[in-house]
Amino acid sequence: MSLVVKDLSVSYGNLKVLWDVDLKVDHGEIVCLIGSNGAGKSTVVKSIIGLVTPKSGEIAFEGSDLSHVSIHDRVRRGLGYVPEGRRLFYSMTVQENLLMGSRRHASKQLDLVHNLFPILKERSSQFAGNLSGGEQQMLAIGRALMSQPKLLILDELSAGLAPIMFDRVLESILAINKRGVSVFLAEQNSERALEISHRGYVLQNGRIVLNGDSHDLANSQLVQQAYLGL
Repeated sequence: MSLVVKDLSVSYGNLKVLWDVDLKVDHGEIVCLIGSNGAGKSTVVKSIIGLVTPKSGEIAFEGSDLSHVSIHDRVRRGLGYVPEGRRLFYSMTVQENLLMGSRRHASKQLDLVHNLFPILKERSSQFAGNLSGGEQQMLAIGRALMSQPKLLILDELSAGLAPIMFDRVLESILAINKRGVSVFLAEQNSERALEISHRGYVLQNGRIVLNGDSHDLANSQLVQQAYLGL
């Protein structure tokens, strides 16, 4: 088992935002976390990567407890992170942004990223701030891949992207998964997230209210009425 989150609770001051969240990602899986804006998806993601300190609960990766592990060491252990809003170095070139994510074997990982996203090779000397929204998202994913992650964690990939560009980005996620990288995707576009994932979790007001096979979730009455507009 790759990632296990158990009884995760998080508060911001006196405001509690997550209640006893349980989820897991097995090796080779694509798992999605869906829910409306403000449901707590980003807080779950930030807790896993170490940007938020939980009030209680356990987070383990490949059998090791991450409770007191720094963000840097979580990345070193195999967690890759693509934040909401991309958070690129906009005044640096595409190439420089990619190298910022590298731990070792940079040339090998650059080849992988360029194979997945040929446009990044073409734009390597351009400033990241001059890229389109879709190209910036590709760059953010590419930067995360430079650390050779075993589990790629993605927060709101669809934010700010046209539907056709979001589809292209999702195709790249499928290609990454076929290379053996597990994927955890927190996404407001529930329909597309369920289409590409193996399993999913539904988060409402900080609580997991439903989980299971993505196909079954997509056909559940709760998800269809609350998230798919059916």
